[in-house]
Amino acid sequence: MEIIRELPLDQILLGDAVRMMRMLPSASVHCVFADPPYNLQLRGELRRPDDSLVDGVDDDWDKFTDYAAYDAFTREWLIECRRLLRKDGTIWVIGSYHNIFRIGAILQELGFWILNDVIWRKSNPMPNFRGRRFTNAHETMIWAARGQDSRYRFNYQAMKSLNDDQQMRSDWLIPLCTGAERLKNEHGLKLHPTQKPEALLHRILLASTMQGDIILDPFLGSGTSAAVARRLSRHYIGIERHPAYVEAALGRVRRVRPAGDDAMATTPTKRDAARIPFGSFVESGALPAGTILTDRMKRVQAVVVADGSIKSGAIQGSIHKVGATVQNAPSCNGWTFWHFERDGLWVPLDVLRTP
Repeated sequence: MEIIRELPLDQILLGDAVRMMRMLPSASVHCVFADPPYNLQLRGELRRPDDSLVDGVDDDWDKFTDYAAYDAFTREWLIECRRLLRKDGTIWVIGSYHNIFRIGAILQELGFWILNDVIWRKSNPMPNFRGRRFTNAHETMIWAARGQDSRYRFNYQAMKSLNDDQQMRSDWLIPLCTGAERLKNEHGLKLHPTQKPEALLHRILLASTMQGDIILDPFLGSGTSAAVARRLSRHYIGIERHPAYVEAALGRVRRVRPAGDDAMATTPTKRDAARIPFGSFVESGALPAGTILTDRMKRVQAVVVADGSIKSGAIQGSIHKVGATVQNAPSCNGWTFWHFERDGLWVPLDVLRTP
């Protein structure tokens, strides 16, 4: 099979997801968003056994029982996603109770490292017309890193800002896609039965990607992820096997105006800070040799040594190593553990790295 040597950035590919992904080079995308079909034989649409489209509002459509085939299909596309993800990349998979638990198990079998399961609570869910079950008012998203050792991106401060300066929880109350955002066909009917709201993708991409990152959606559908990626100045690669959906998604993306650079400046996190060696502050005189350090509660002390190490009794080493040893802990962030006196106050070493 021919490999695409140059990534088809900001393009929508018409074809089977697995086949198209196999044409892309390994370790080439930062993030995957996948909204996989449940019915294997009719990928891209949810249908009842009588072949009629549904929107998840009754009990009859979920009698699909060919689990072995579905698991094989799931494993196939997830293997490709993992191959395409960069070492520190992440994947988001959304599903309902019909498939998300099977997908989660396969994700773990393949070596993905699950970071969170996020509940999308629908503020305006469709009712259960038969009254035989609870109303399906949520879907589950799994957010996973490519592997346990991935240094995945999480824009914590951006999520906190988005949530009125409070930590973002793992249950998100977002309405279904309605109104002008909902794409319609020539008959005025919903073009896609499971079109996702742009607000949902906005939060996902803002949380786990940066400006210029490459987002892959192997089941693009009506193009929500591509439209939001473009708006947030991310690159996208979409794959969709239904020609009508591809045509609609292309038109939708063309109507999007990307935000400017200033609008894309997310709140920096500690992880974004420049990695400055502790010793550089010693040699510059900002924290001269002989300075006394202590923990916040002033239970232990250490002294700064001229070579950038610190010494506490017979223990000498880096700020992290000594901090861990005096606490009998496996690790320690020395920048926040150790404090020094400045203007009569004891402040953490971390203030030295603050511009």
